[in-house]
Amino acid sequence: PFVNLQIRAIYMHCVICFISSVPEDWILVEGVEPLEEVELTFALKQQNVKQMEELLKLVSDPDSHQYGKHLSLEEVAALVQPSQLTEKVVRNWLQSHGVKNCHTVVTRDFLQCVMTVQVAEALLPGAKFHRYSRDSHTVLRSTSLYSIHKDVYQHLDFVGGVHRFPPKGKDISKGWEGARQSALGYHLGVTPSVIRSRYNLTEKDVGTATNNSQAVAQFLEQYYNPADLAEFMSLFAGGFTHMSAVERVVGTQGGGKAGIEASLDVEYIMSSGANISTWVFTNPGRHETQEPFLQWMLLLSNMSAVPWVHTISYGDDEDSLSDAYMNRINIEFMKAGLRGISMLFASGDSGAGCRHLTKERNTFRPSFPASSPYVTTVGGTSFKNPFKLTYEVTDYISGGGFSNVFAMPDYQGGAVQAYLKNVQPLPPQTYFNITGRAYPDLAALSDNYWVVTNRVPVPWVSGTSASTPVVGGMLSLINDQRFLKGLPSLGFINPRLYKLQGKGLYDVTEGCHLSCLDDKVEGKGFCASPSWDPVTGWGTPNYPALLKALMD
Repeated sequence: PFVNLQIRAIYMHCVICFISSVPEDWILVEGVEPLEEVELTFALKQQNVKQMEELLKLVSDPDSHQYGKHLSLEEVAALVQPSQLTEKVVRNWLQSHGVKNCHTVVTRDFLQCVMTVQVAEALLPGAKFHRYSRDSHTVLRSTSLYSIHKDVYQHLDFVGGVHRFPPKGKDISKGWEGARQSALGYHLGVTPSVIRSRYNLTEKDVGTATNNSQAVAQFLEQYYNPADLAEFMSLFAGGFTHMSAVERVVGTQGGGKAGIEASLDVEYIMSSGANISTWVFTNPGRHETQEPFLQWMLLLSNMSAVPWVHTISYGDDEDSLSDAYMNRINIEFMKAGLRGISMLFASGDSGAGCRHLTKERNTFRPSFPASSPYVTTVGGTSFKNPFKLTYEVTDYISGGGFSNVFAMPDYQGGAVQAYLKNVQPLPPQTYFNITGRAYPDLAALSDNYWVVTNRVPVPWVSGTSASTPVVGGMLSLINDQRFLKGLPSLGFINPRLYKLQGKGLYDVTEGCHLSCLDDKVEGKGFCASPSWDPVTGWGTPNYPALLKALMD
């Protein structure tokens, strides 16, 4: 009666087509007592996915008569909620194992259930939970093959909380690298005034609309400190109207020290998108089996009113995730776009990345969700002259490339094909998927930021974690102006962004990002070029011009 994951290639009968190995930084601590509790997330098959995709194209295309006619959460739910049969089969399966402590979301396409380890291992034959530790953080995970009952597998996309290990938070202070230290003493660094000056924001470019809001989402045990935010604003936000406190925290803020990543996100979305109500989604997780990123997605499926712009500095290698998981998360991004929400993700800080397939063969390594066709991905730049407000060039860490999982969406086909045709030499085609979704979509400064964390001003913080909230804040300001004129939110901006063909953006045409250190590419990935490129996208914002281009 069960379908084993190993036979997927023959029968296509598995739900999770990914068998986890334990990342090197996680240490097996111990087995788990049978009566310990775990919380698993069951992603139920949705209806009308193709219809939803077509509808998203229409509401996001400025040339469509349906442009901007976004749906409410309840309307999205009516479109995608699972069939009665799917709900019945999954619930009966769970109840037959005594699983009753479950809750769902408005869209009814997720079930989160608490059960004992003993029950979880009976529900998923082959699963064997252990406790793993990294630093002070522990998780419960199973790394073994498991089976789903054959009557149930076709009603599920994946089961969360079994295999995936949380990715490691990255060190985003690359300014400490040896080769750059000589300049550090002289660089005044990037502050809100530098951002506003470079991107032509005046003191009047602040939020005034009452119905506007923006958000950052934090994972990986990252927390911001309200005192740090207030201190940052007092030091660096003179000269323009701003807020010095977060409007709402969704989730539970952890204790202990503030994280640089969290401080960076909040401080720069609130100084770029100044005077706009800001939320922080924070996801420490109630159970050791929870996946914080998944928790955040579930929250969005359960809240009728959420901010219009979300910026997220989080990612994983595509090859570390199952296709089933990524495809379902893509649908969650579609749901957000249909509601008029703009999702911005950092492109990553590893350039094109590098995956070592064999001793002799490497390929570039795309990142997800940066590679999703349904989010706006933000790359990074540096000043040409690090001591002055000059034009921008590629930041060598700026993540970018081509997805190995998702096909190139229609909205970017022309721009990407022009790059592939006109730029020579390209890396060897064995290193990347020429037909995949290409990213990033645009960029901003990502080098040498000032951040206040744990009440101390810290210089030289870098990464696309910095550029993403900066762009998010500017899109929030544009939403603000749209709302004052009775226009809808920007929503999923990519189709419109690519139709602008660089209008409203500073084109970045110098520099390459890093990749594999081997004799074929010698550490060089893709290079910037006129128009779109897979290092800086269409370029960086020229706020007044971008505002004008997006105001109808």
